[in-house]
Amino acid sequence: MDEKEIASLIKLLDDPDPEIFSHIEDRILSYGGEAIGFLESAWEQSLDTILQERIENLVHKIQYQNVREDLALWYQSGAFDLLRGALIINRYQYPDLNEQKIINQIEAIKRDIWLQMMYEASPVEKVKLINHIFYNIYGFSGNTSNHKDPQNSYISQVLESKKGNQISLAIIYAVIAQKLDIPIYGVNLPQHFILAYEDEQEKQNEENGILFYINVFNKGYIFGKRDIDMFLKQLQIQPEKYFYEPCSHTEIIKRVIRNLISAYEELGSTEKVKELIGLLEVLE
Repeated sequence: MDEKEIASLIKLLDDPDPEIFSHIEDRILSYGGEAIGFLESAWEQSLDTILQERIENLVHKIQYQNVREDLALWYQSGAFDLLRGALIINRYQYPDLNEQKIINQIEAIKRDIWLQMMYEASPVEKVKLINHIFYNIYGFSGNTSNHKDPQNSYISQVLESKKGNQISLAIIYAVIAQKLDIPIYGVNLPQHFILAYEDEQEKQNEENGILFYINVFNKGYIFGKRDIDMFLKQLQIQPEKYFYEPCSHTEIIKRVIRNLISAYEELGSTEKVKELIGLLEVLE
């Protein structure tokens, strides 16, 4: 990294010529995250509002570029870690957040469940224990009063406020369950995101091995396939096989991004909508 060049380029950021500014901006962008510290330092030392605004925009562009690259790498590497995917999307809005804090919060909930988990417990008993600790002890709930708030889709905010939408609550719930070796996975149902308890032994006898479904938005309510049939009938949607089966981590993160696009469209944040469509394209 050429520190002198970065420092010299930052000094030229207030150039009034758009072409020169564009060239300088591209050169700084090529340094990626390495330039952020220098830019933030220059912002603090400057009293020029135009220069400060240009620096803010540049820092955001670098951070967005990093999120895109990390998301592409996560996807190309097989998208195995759902929490990692959720953290990358979280970084879009909260780039400086301590991600270890989020991991620790999830680990603390997992530990409290593990301490009370009986080895011989049935699948329903295990889910009831998770529900008790997740909803009653930790106080998680669906955000019914402000459901379209984009904050409902950012995992850090959901862990902080204990309120979220169907998919953010489902991600936290499923990640905790899987850390406990409990086979609970996301199901991409139209207009609703739910979880399924999948049993490997049942998979050999039944078509998809699903013992039951869980509605995380309604305090972990347990229900069956017939309820999904009724739900689809009400929506006048033809049943599809994938409405009943676990979906990929990529599909889950795509749905998080679509929720954010919808939320920011509602708020009229066109720049955020454009950037999020860019993130969605990475996974298409």
